[in-house]
Amino acid sequence: MRKLCLALLALASTASAQAPTKLAALEQRAKTITITRDDWGIPHIKGKTDADAVFGLVYAQAEDDFNRVETNFINSMGRLAEAEGEKEIYRDLRMKLFIDPDSMRVKYAASPDWLKKLMNAWADGLNFYLAKHPQVKPRVIKQFEPWMALTFSEGSIGGDIEKVNLGQLAQLYGNTTIAEPAHEAGEYTEPTGSNGAAIAPSNTANHHALLLINPHTSFFFRAEVQMTSDEGLNAYGAVTWGQFFIYQGFNPNVGWMHTTSGVDDTDEYLETIVQKGDKYFYKHGAAELPVIAKKIAVPYKTDAGMSTKQFTVYYTQHGPVIRKAGDKWVAFHIMQEPVKALTQSYSRTKARDYASFKQTMELHTNSSNNTIFADRQGDIAYFHANFIPKRDPKFDWTKPVDGSDPATDWHGLMSVDESPNLLNPASGWLYNSNNWPWSAAGPSSRKPEDFPAYVETGREESPRGYHALRVFPARKDFTLQTLIDAAYDTYLPAFERMIPPLVKAYDETPASNPLKAKVADQIALLRNWDYRWSVSSVPTSLAVFWGEEVGRRASGRRGGATAEPPAGPSTDLQLQALATASDKLTADFGTWKTPWGEINRFQRLTGDIVQPFSDAGPSLPVGFPSSRWGSLASFGARPYPGTKKWYGTSGNSFVAVVEFGDTVRARAVTAGGESGDPKSRHFNDEAERYATGNLREVYFYPSQLKGHTEKTYHPGE
Repeated sequence: MRKLCLALLALASTASAQAPTKLAALEQRAKTITITRDDWGIPHIKGKTDADAVFGLVYAQAEDDFNRVETNFINSMGRLAEAEGEKEIYRDLRMKLFIDPDSMRVKYAASPDWLKKLMNAWADGLNFYLAKHPQVKPRVIKQFEPWMALTFSEGSIGGDIEKVNLGQLAQLYGNTTIAEPAHEAGEYTEPTGSNGAAIAPSNTANHHALLLINPHTSFFFRAEVQMTSDEGLNAYGAVTWGQFFIYQGFNPNVGWMHTTSGVDDTDEYLETIVQKGDKYFYKHGAAELPVIAKKIAVPYKTDAGMSTKQFTVYYTQHGPVIRKAGDKWVAFHIMQEPVKALTQSYSRTKARDYASFKQTMELHTNSSNNTIFADRQGDIAYFHANFIPKRDPKFDWTKPVDGSDPATDWHGLMSVDESPNLLNPASGWLYNSNNWPWSAAGPSSRKPEDFPAYVETGREESPRGYHALRVFPARKDFTLQTLIDAAYDTYLPAFERMIPPLVKAYDETPASNPLKAKVADQIALLRNWDYRWSVSSVPTSLAVFWGEEVGRRASGRRGGATAEPPAGPSTDLQLQALATASDKLTADFGTWKTPWGEINRFQRLTGDIVQPFSDAGPSLPVGFPSSRWGSLASFGARPYPGTKKWYGTSGNSFVAVVEFGDTVRARAVTAGGESGDPKSRHFNDEAERYATGNLREVYFYPSQLKGHTEKTYHPGE
């Protein structure tokens, strides 16, 4: 016993001696790394090596918003209940079905040395920040370890794992019912996704390729940064909080933009279960294979301290079992290649041309995204999805398939060349707005009959797709400014299709119907409307309130309209909805003739991840509405408890336009500002530019930073 105590004492002494030694080493390293903050607070990181740049990048991110950095990795590791309590147990269980720390440690140990160095630098940068800021108290992660970077290796806002229904998971493993998120409960949710477009030199005034980068996410989900090194790294763009690669952006040679894909990249398998004693087996062909049982512990916070809920979960060769369907178990099959995913996410930031960028795409781990590409050589390209399992087309892959039939197994992946991609289309432009790929370059687009149905699940063109088809073929002399103009084009194609039937319904309504007199002035206004939004537009207010109401009545949803109301709503329904919308506007704002900008507002009061809103607080008018009506510029707004005005929380989050000539020129804007600290001058300094689409110059080269530098320092200073 005495020997054991002495051994533990020696180990403790060694550990305490190592901590100052490690910190001293990090301080020496930090002196080789420079962070330059421009006059918008955007960090430009310079390191000798790529790993140094990663160290500086995550340190700067932690300075700006450590809460969001930590929260992303709390989520990615399934540890949210440790911070927020029992209500998040099943969200954590969902993550832990796929993300196992022991497995991630093994994958980290087997990673190539260059990637290990980046992961080590990532952990060192965050731990150095915490050491230098003892006043910052992490909610859960007191010490970052390199393997943790593998748990969040692809920067999308919603990953494939989130397709697993939490309510069904809780019913299966907890025999309990939980409140489900709106999108899982069937309520209307704001359209998500992004816009991307590339213009070929043949269609630009300066004969240089142009790229539009316009992700639609929840606000403040990403920061704007530049990271450079003496090893050839020089990337600028939007980085998801806590990650060490530019997710959407550009370098001196190429640019890339991701949009959410309609690809069917995940599958559910109906497993036929056979119980023998206390063990389970599942049928696969003539065989009965053992179900793998695994214990998962989910710690959670309580008023009395930490507690833990234990689960026994099950796996087949198709993946974890996530729910039941009758007497079948349902297994969920997704892409799970964290090392490859992190490799691809980082490697593309150093691509030099189309060929090298395409090489990174052959890793097939940017699973649920389409990609728009442009480069200095004048190439433009559309990559459809990046993870498309090959499957037998005789099955309907939009529904669960029979896991006992070997014919339903995946048969490798479609190569990049086998996918419905585009390179330098004759149209001279291409785009994607989370719609199908069959219109991506107008008449130069690929044809759906040439591909299996599972490459795209969209069944019709989206309102934003119709809008893009009107905007991008319209000119052959695009510039940075006219590309911005296109991205903020005010046309609302959904209403061009919806309003004429409303006007017709009014015209056909007998004069004796009291609704006709009640909405006469509103119809007169809408009859002459040009279907364009602006902050001063009364028709926009009326149309949006009417569109929401008619969709609510026709669909029966609690949360508002669908993207467009179902075809053929009755005359009475349309006119009654217009009357109700008018009454709602009058009740909330004093008159139905309220300009749209008085309703639709941008507000940022606190650094909270879930924002509070108040009509008494300062806010700015925003002209562009929800993308559900076909606006390319998107602002997902609604009223909140205690408010009449509508406040946005999603949509345009980062917007950039890039020109690839002998040098790169770019303009950009970020929602709110770079910092998550309300006391910072950069908390909301971009709000007015954001609300008006007034993009600022990007300082990509050191010469551009002259006269625009706020401070230059080393991490830790």
